[in-house]
This record gives sequence, structure tokens and C-alpha cells, in this order.
Amino acid sequence: MGLSGLVCTTLFAQQPITVSSPNRSIVVTIRQTATGNLAYQVSFKGQSVIVPSTLGFSLSKPKVLLTRFTVVGSDSSTTNDTWQPVWGESSLIRSHYNERTVTLKDKSGSGIQVRMRFRVFDDGVGFRYEFPQQPALTHFVVADELTQFKLSADHKLFWMPGDYDTNEYLYNFTKLSEIDALKAAGREKDIALQSLIGADAVQVPLLFKTNTGLYVSLYEAALINYPVMHLRLNKATRTLTSQLTPDAVGNKAYMQTPATTPWRTLIISDKATDIVASKLILNLNEPSKITDVSWIKPQKFVGMWWEMHVGKANWPLAGGKHGANTQNVKKYIDFAAKYGFDGVLVEGWNVGWEDWFGNWKEEVFDFVTPYPDYNIDSLTRYAQQKGVRLIMHHETSGSVTNYERRMDAAFQFMNKEGINTVKTGYVGRIIPRGEHHDSQWMNNHYQRVAEKAASYKIMVDSHESAHPTGLHRTYPNWMASEAARGSEFNNAPTLGITPEHTTILPFTRLLGGPMDFTPGFFRFRLNQFDSTRKQQVRTTLAKQLALYVTMYSPLQMVSDLPENYERHLDAFQFIRDVPVDWDETKVIAAEPGDYVLIARKAKKQDSWFVGAITDENSRDLPLSLDFLEAGKNYEAVIYRDGPNADWNTNPEAYVIEKQTVNASTKLTLHLAKAGGCAIQFVRR
Repeated sequence: MGLSGLVCTTLFAQQPITVSSPNRSIVVTIRQTATGNLAYQVSFKGQSVIVPSTLGFSLSKPKVLLTRFTVVGSDSSTTNDTWQPVWGESSLIRSHYNERTVTLKDKSGSGIQVRMRFRVFDDGVGFRYEFPQQPALTHFVVADELTQFKLSADHKLFWMPGDYDTNEYLYNFTKLSEIDALKAAGREKDIALQSLIGADAVQVPLLFKTNTGLYVSLYEAALINYPVMHLRLNKATRTLTSQLTPDAVGNKAYMQTPATTPWRTLIISDKATDIVASKLILNLNEPSKITDVSWIKPQKFVGMWWEMHVGKANWPLAGGKHGANTQNVKKYIDFAAKYGFDGVLVEGWNVGWEDWFGNWKEEVFDFVTPYPDYNIDSLTRYAQQKGVRLIMHHETSGSVTNYERRMDAAFQFMNKEGINTVKTGYVGRIIPRGEHHDSQWMNNHYQRVAEKAASYKIMVDSHESAHPTGLHRTYPNWMASEAARGSEFNNAPTLGITPEHTTILPFTRLLGGPMDFTPGFFRFRLNQFDSTRKQQVRTTLAKQLALYVTMYSPLQMVSDLPENYERHLDAFQFIRDVPVDWDETKVIAAEPGDYVLIARKAKKQDSWFVGAITDENSRDLPLSLDFLEAGKNYEAVIYRDGPNADWNTNPEAYVIEKQTVNASTKLTLHLAKAGGCAIQFVRR
């Protein structure tokens, strides 16, 4: 029940407003300073997480600094319900929170009103700014958002350098006071450092680990009609301040009332497993805008793409190594059909790669013209006869306005060919506008693609896009994104993928949504077609199997070459069997940068799957099987590292064994260096 504005204003002036999580472990306190600034602070079980931090905005049109306010109202409410996602890690999600909304009026005399809405869940906090429709403000331009996150101590944290154009970095783990983004980025020889913000700037999501045993994720949710938030650090005050991605002329956002910002989110727990299991970001997004979701189907697929990364083939037609030719793709279709996969992704199928690749031209792709050696009509018929679908690849080459002009024709072409899934790409500089990948205009573009694709009943997997923020709830056809360093970096010349990287992603990037990480490599030295290549995949084979459980995506790629899988068909069986849609997920054990152990129950089945992965250190992880149905026996098929397995010296060593287990059984999983274990449990 809301309180009247007069009463609330009086109370607010006398004492702070507090709003607690339903279990009272998290408390947000909102107070007004003597000068009229609005500040908030957050605690968890009595421990300070965010010390008083101010909120505000700077507008350039009208030119107003919104930092000093008069409180004109406050309302509170409680929500406790459940909802069913179209697909995901759980078939039922609970949304339970207490909410407090504070209505503010600019103290400088502009008459502008702003609402601050706080939602406090048992697993964290979300808050956002709202600009209601009002006479004092209609159209406005954001110069800066002035949200602060002032930390209670010099915490250690996992972070990436701030960069408006790429999130494909490795994570650093340092104290807050030791952040030097430019120095860290200077070690990254594997990517083009396009738009680094500065030595004191970092990206979200951030993960803090406090000396008192708390884990805190700082991120954002429901990124709609707004730029991505980065953060600038003041080391002296331990304060992080929002830094919005600018557009081509330096403005941050163009808004019209009524308008809202994305939610600023803090997921908080004294258990690392709770961070990975949180559904706070999903719960802060709106329900599906797609009424008929019957055509949206999770899937596993193989890809004609890794050939280009290891030197067997190439994207352009020129050079005599064009991979996307009719006969070669037929082999992939045959492989997918033989082993029960849903689709075949084909990269380099369309005319234009010679004109663009490295040349950054504007209109080189029309998305409907195949190379002459790629007979798409016969291939789609052939795939249909085999019970397989092709998956389209739309590399925009960063020329986004060109893609928008051609989207209808491209999606109509896909409908004609019976293709219902597209992988989009945004490699390189955005042309011709000069936008950043993380800008408001580009975020609106990614949303327009999802909406347009839905109108043609097409599912989307976006690459080189901004980080996901739970919008797959609202647009469930937007099923996956890359938006982090994925497996293609195994072919990078220097750092590539470190063993710890996949133990960090579930605590950071994956909180926003599924990732097309592209797991499943079975050959680890990448000199198969070029003896001069020195790159190596830093993992064991068993870990690659486990990634299908620990790295969730409803679009899971089977990433290696068919011939590499056929060398290990017994281990390949796990990839064939593991689902991509789940009824239930349990995060059993986890520590960021060290290990992750997850169990998942297959959608509408009696089978469970477990994945365990580790960093560069070998370790033993206990596994209690109390998630299994009591009183029932299961056959466990265990795919584990061999006794002499080692990512560097013997990555292909694995053992497959079977045993009968039940809910009372306790196992110990031994993981080799950069190793893993994958288990399938089938009820007998």
C-alpha cells in the first residue's frame, strides 16, 4: 500500500527510508543529504556492501543538473509470484521482492520530476531512474548518468578494461586499488583495442569478493533504448561512477518521457553458488512480447566454421580454400543427421568477403546472394530430407544501416529456404555512423533485429553485440549472444582462453543471458593443417564435455571438425545426449576463478546431467547425489579425466565408466589440471 506524498515527504525528511529483502538479509537505506542530494546504501546480514552513494543525472538538453531534489512522494509494495520461461535453466522461476519508489522534484527550479524505483530480492537489489510524462520534460538528451557505487573496502574483484566496442577480454583479478585498465589491455594482443576508455575505467559485469566472505556482482538489467554502462574508478574514495557509452557526437542518450533507464543490479550472497544461481536479472525484465512461442526451439548444431580458424578452409571464394561449398556442407549435413543434431551453421556462404574482410567497406553483403560454388537451394532440400536445417550467418561487417535496409529481404530469403535461425555478426568499426558497439543506437538495433526476426519466426544468435541483460525473457527468440571471449580465441596467437576463464564466466557474463561460447573441442594442438601453428586449446577433453552443462545456452554448438569427433565416438556420445533445455538447475559448488560444479535435470525427462570444471589446478570435488529422486536407482555414465590427464601434456586422456547410484550415493570427482568431469544419470 502506498503512503500519501505529504506524509512520506515528512517522514523522509525526518528519517531515512529502508526497504528489505523478503528474508530481511539485504537492506537498502535511502536518505537525503543536507544539501538535497539523494543517497542510498546497501547491507547484507549487517555487513556494509555499498556505503552512502549518490544518484543523479546531467542533461544537455535542457541543460539541467539533476542532483539536488525535494522529495514529493514515496510508495511501497510487495510482489511474490512465479513465471514460466519459454526455455531455460529452470521451468519455473520465482519473483519475490519488496519495492520502494521515491518521487523527486528538481531543487534547481526546472520543475522536472524523477522517480527512483528500488526492488530488493533475497538475492540482490535492482534500482532504476524513471522520468514520468510531465509538462516540464518531454524530449531530453542525457549528458551523463551520475550513479555511484561506493565500496566499503578495497575489495578484490574480477574485471575487464573499459572498452566501448568489445567485451572479448580475459578477466583480471586484483584489488580495487590495483586496477590499471590500460596496462591490462596492453597484454591483450589477441584483439584490436579500439575504444579503451582509460586506466581507471572498467566494464560491467564486475564481481567483488570481500575479505569478510561476501560475493557481489554489479551489472545491469533490461538494457532498452539506452547505452551500456561502464564504470570509472576513483581509487582514493573507492567509488565507481557510471560512464555511459557515447554516440558518434558525444551524447549518451536521446529520451522522450515517459522513459526509464536499465536497472542497476547488485547480486549479493555469502555463498558463491547463490551468485551463479541468481535469477534477479531475468526477474527485472518484462515478460515475453511474443505471443505464439511454439516455433522457438532450443537446438544443438554443428558448424562449418572452425575449418577457417585452423587453416583448412577460408571464408572468401578467392584463394582456392573456400569452405562453404556445396559438397563440403553436404558432409556436415550428413554428420549432423547421422548423430542426431538439429542444424548446420555455414559461414562464408555469401558474396562479399573479398571486398570486406579487413577493408571495412559499407555495402559488401546483401545477405541473399550465395557464392557460385554454394547451391543453397539444393542444400536446403538435402538438409530437409535428412531432418536437418541450415543455420544462416549474417556478418554485417559493422555496416549496420546496410543490414537494416536489407533485413526484410534477408529474412524473407531465409523463410523461402526453410531456415529459421540466424547468427548475426558485427565485426569491426560500426559504419557509416561511427557508433560504438555499446551505444544507445546500436542497442536499439540489436532489439530491432530481434523484433524483426520474430515477425518472420526466426531465432537469433548475436555475435560482437553488447552484453546481454536478460532481454531473452522479453524476446525469447533472441536465444544467445557471444558478448565475451569465446572458444574461437583458442586460435589466438598469445593469451587465448586461459583455464580459469570458464570458471569466471558463470559469475559474470552468464548472469545476463546464454552465451554462444562454442564448446566441444576434441583436438587440442591446432597444427592439424598447418604445422607452423603453435596454438593449443588449454583444456582436457573431459572438460570440453562438462562445458555443455556449466556454460548454458539453448543454442549449443558442436564446434570441432567431424573427423576429430569420429576419433573419440565413445566420448562424443555425451555431446549427443546432453540436452539444451532444462527443468531444474542446482549449483552444487563454485568458486570464481577456481571451479564450478552444476547439476541439471533434462526438460520433461527423468535424467540428470552434471558438469564439473576446474582452472589450471587439479582438484577433487565431492558430489552428493541427493538431487536424484529418493528411492530410485539410476545408471551413472561418468566421463572423467584419465589418471594421467593434463591439459598440456595429455589432454585427450579420459575414462568412461558406469555404475548404479541413488540419492544416497556420494562421489568424489577428480579433475586434472584444466580438467573436468561430465556425468549422465538415467533412471533405471
